[in-house]
Amino acid sequence: MNTTKTNRLWIIFGTVLVQMGLGTIYTWSLFNQPLAELNGWNLNAVTVTFSITSFALAFATLFSGKIQEKIGIRKLLIFSGLTLGIGLILSSFVSQLWMLYILAGAVVGFANGTAYISSLSNLIKWFPKRKGLISGISVGAFGTGSLLFRYINGYFLSTFGVTQTFLLWGMCALVLIVGGAFLVREAKAAPAVQTNHQLKEYSVKEMLKTKQAYMLFIIFFTACMSGLYLIGIAKDAWESLAGLNAQTAANAVALVAIFNTTGRVVLGALSDKMERMHIIAGTLFVTALAVSVLSFVELNFGLFFACVAVIAFSFGGNITIFPAIVSDYFGLKNQSINYGVIYQGFGIGALAGSIIFTIMGGFVPTFMVIAAMCVISFIFAVFIRNPRLKAAEVKEKEESHSGQVAMDN
Repeated sequence: MNTTKTNRLWIIFGTVLVQMGLGTIYTWSLFNQPLAELNGWNLNAVTVTFSITSFALAFATLFSGKIQEKIGIRKLLIFSGLTLGIGLILSSFVSQLWMLYILAGAVVGFANGTAYISSLSNLIKWFPKRKGLISGISVGAFGTGSLLFRYINGYFLSTFGVTQTFLLWGMCALVLIVGGAFLVREAKAAPAVQTNHQLKEYSVKEMLKTKQAYMLFIIFFTACMSGLYLIGIAKDAWESLAGLNAQTAANAVALVAIFNTTGRVVLGALSDKMERMHIIAGTLFVTALAVSVLSFVELNFGLFFACVAVIAFSFGGNITIFPAIVSDYFGLKNQSINYGVIYQGFGIGALAGSIIFTIMGGFVPTFMVIAAMCVISFIFAVFIRNPRLKAAEVKEKEESHSGQVAMDN
């Protein structure tokens, strides 16, 4: 028993290292201006790189489960770590924008997505009774990697310049991911939960035949769109709507990142003690409220910070709880593949906020659209029902009826 506990602790530690290495990609905003100035590129064209990274990350989650089945979790993580690190290292030599899109965008994003979803799902399988807490630790490590490397990469950029920083960043990420991979072990099968009836394990095809899959996708899309967009434009919105200077706005954004990471751990742990979808409904409600305040109330620093901090905290909690919800609704057996499908809401959500902003023509109209989507998703979260439990109840009634008929005969 002690050996098992020790092994599990090492698996947690290894997964934390992997996730921290993966989370470093969220420091990309530090590189936009230096790359544009160094190469004479248009700044907006450089920022497209991270959109490609985010889309490739989400797209890769569709394949990570199948790859893991073929080569195993450890080889997958080692391959992903090497690919991600080499992609960043080679990005230091790019001379054309399209090369940056391929290496730092598509290659790094795809490697990140395969490692992220597989390491997270594997760790959840090791701790089926603490899915929320374990998911919080894993996803929290991802956020911590982003927060720490915001300062590490910032120091590298100011000291060595953007070219050398890509080399150093790539090596650091590679060491973290590959080093953590050697501590991770495959979770062959999750211990069975004791119930009167064996709960159904859904394949991805079976999952897509349920209405709950589409409701979860819309809820997750809304949560990701609101969180990613509002956190991403927080600095610009602070200057525009709350009248802060650039330095104060930048410092406030760093504090918001702390709320984002805290939400992952706190709400993840809380979800093991209460109904997970109730927590999601609560985060959607407060996000809608916060976005409405941003739309209709005269803002100052304190009010704007409170609203964005609440949104960041809720977003962190949502992306932590959702892997556990998918396993609750569709089983642990095909968790990586099933969650990979729902996770496409992240990739689409990452792009949707900017698209809506372009169509609506400003922050406030975009906030109003996000608030409306949060209300719709809140209603879904309140009325959605777990298909596995519903199927078990139907089966129990059928067996009870059959038993009663047999007794009557």
